[in-house]
Amino acid sequence: MDTRAPTQSGNIALVIDLDGTLLRSDLLLESLFVLLRRRPLLAFALPLWLLKGKAAFKAQIARRVQLDMSALPWDSRIQTMLKDAAGLRHRVLCTASDRLLANAAAEHIGQFEEVMASDGASNLSGRRKAELLVERFGERGFDYAGNAAIDLHVWRVAREAIVVNAPASLAKAAARLTRVSSHLPAQGSLLPQWLRALRVHQWLKNILVFVPLLASHRLLEPTSISHAALAFAAFSVCASGVYLLNDLLDLASDRQHPRKRTRPFAAGTLSLLHGLLLVPVLTAFAFAVALWLSPLFAAALGTYLLLTLAYSFYLKRIVMMDVMVLAGLYTLRIIAGTIAINAALSFWLLAFSMFLFLSLAMLKRYAELLTVQAQGDAQTAGRGYEVADLPLVQSLGSASGYLAVLVLALYINSTASEILYSHPKLLWLLCPILLYWIGRAWMITHRGLMRDDPVVFAATDHASQILLIVSALIVAGAI
Repeated sequence: MDTRAPTQSGNIALVIDLDGTLLRSDLLLESLFVLLRRRPLLAFALPLWLLKGKAAFKAQIARRVQLDMSALPWDSRIQTMLKDAAGLRHRVLCTASDRLLANAAAEHIGQFEEVMASDGASNLSGRRKAELLVERFGERGFDYAGNAAIDLHVWRVAREAIVVNAPASLAKAAARLTRVSSHLPAQGSLLPQWLRALRVHQWLKNILVFVPLLASHRLLEPTSISHAALAFAAFSVCASGVYLLNDLLDLASDRQHPRKRTRPFAAGTLSLLHGLLLVPVLTAFAFAVALWLSPLFAAALGTYLLLTLAYSFYLKRIVMMDVMVLAGLYTLRIIAGTIAINAALSFWLLAFSMFLFLSLAMLKRYAELLTVQAQGDAQTAGRGYEVADLPLVQSLGSASGYLAVLVLALYINSTASEILYSHPKLLWLLCPILLYWIGRAWMITHRGLMRDDPVVFAATDHASQILLIVSALIVAGAI
């Protein structure tokens, strides 16, 4: 590629920024997340690289990572602009990203005659970018497409500004410096995207922290209710932080998934930097609430966080270990709810929840394998399961669900139930209800109709809601 192609007389160069403009993402963060996913211990080397300057930092990461440019979220509007300028204007990719990544991006797009990028010694951003463009094309000798406030330095010396994926306030600021020929705002509202990224619907899982409140018959104690509500808030906010981090680290694999590729970060509809900054904020808030409740509850939340991170980084790739951890995380919510209201842990409740949630975790894997089979693949991406495992996964999962019913039956027949219930024999009606619900859930999944996490499914499915109400009436009658 000719990096010094001459500009034709009277022809104004079209200069395009990369991160946030041509690309609805950031190549530095994209490559950083890929690096940390593959080699997490290099996180300790990042501060040392940064001490050598931003350009050197970017170069260190770029030389260790190869990105799949075809999977990245490119802005089709800018691609169309580049194609329309073919043969008419000198098209330049000018970016603060490292040259290795910039060249790969330009090669993928195939519409640039020149690439200007950071080179390991000089960080091509802001004033430095403006100076280099003036040196190359002269003041007002180019039009520039950018997306951030730092691009105002460039627009000050550009003939025209093209403001991309930015609010109207930035377009107005650019208009005070030069003529704005086009403003292409970001598409769609941010609030629904953030709600989706935070997985607010997944907070339903954390209703499990209220189970000890119900099981210990302390629903009329205001203090216990408030503590359980705070425990729910702490787990929900902490979980959202983990979801954000997991999505950032899983960008590459999510873009290969038929449904996950539409997630906000993978699709480029949310800023990777904003997501990265929000992770520690949410985590700090969750632990502030947890410590207010009790140090022991904070320890339970810390265990949940560590297990979740271990699952995200490594354990989810180990067959059977992944579902054991998922079942353990569900059960840990119940343990944490018990700690929050200062109640005694119940062996029966823990045994019941472990078998039930192991069944639901296996059900989730079974649903994923069915999707893989429908796509004609043989193995799940990033996990150790194969389509050939479908019968075994179904067998193990359904057996675990029925063992949960057995634990419930043994509890009803024990002296423990007689202490809490005046009519414990009424609780036997729960057994056929649970048998039916587990069988129905597995049947729905077997038919390829399970689209949600099983716990979310249980909370939103109408039949499950009716069964829950009937079960609640049975328990109330037994009390």
